[in-house]
Amino acid sequence: MQKFIIITGGTKGIGRALVWRFAQAGFPVVTCARSTTDLASLQTALSQDVPGAQLHTLTADLSKAEDTRRFATFVQELGGAVEVLVHNTGAFTPGRLQDEPLDGSALRALIDVNLYSAYDLTLQLLPAMIERRQGHIFTMCSVASIRAYPSGGSYSIAKFALLGLTKALREELKPHNLRVTAVLPGATLTASWEGSDFPDERFIKAQDVAEAVFAAYSLSPQAVVEELLIRPQLGDI
Repeated sequence: MQKFIIITGGTKGIGRALVWRFAQAGFPVVTCARSTTDLASLQTALSQDVPGAQLHTLTADLSKAEDTRRFATFVQELGGAVEVLVHNTGAFTPGRLQDEPLDGSALRALIDVNLYSAYDLTLQLLPAMIERRQGHIFTMCSVASIRAYPSGGSYSIAKFALLGLTKALREELKPHNLRVTAVLPGATLTASWEGSDFPDERFIKAQDVAEAVFAAYSLSPQAVVEELLIRPQLGDI
């Protein structure tokens, strides 16, 4: 049975670096994003850079439950096994809680994209992974999952919740031989930091995060990295 690597939000930043890393290792990769154009560009670039790479794409917005179910069905209909599931879809909106709209829309929007996307997709794909008793789930958390920032607001709340989901999955899935890892990167050079005044050298490279994820996956079945905390060498920004 063919083993697939599922990476949500694979067209930019860490997600894109992960697509490249696993494709270079010879795995067929499945990804999604909201932009059909970005997915087409990803397919073209990967084909040129990694000849023979298998990439399956679907346009989907995983902040919407119906799109998450549609992506899960897309994965299942490929007919292979989920070897790695990386919950990379997410969004960052800076701001203080006290300045957010009184209707709670800011928190709900960030919970939808950062938490429920991972929750809903996991529930859809988990039964087959449990039956197979093999697979590795990664959640792309953040240093904001363990440290609140004054301008983090609802983003930090959503990432704290995602780490909680990861911890719960880790405990539940131990008996089923499934590994679960929370990835907690600090400031990484992605689109979220476009326009900042910091030099590129002050950030983690997305490729470094991808290498760390691949290394954690590559451990023997007897070991699991439960939390992978990565910070810029000079500390948080």
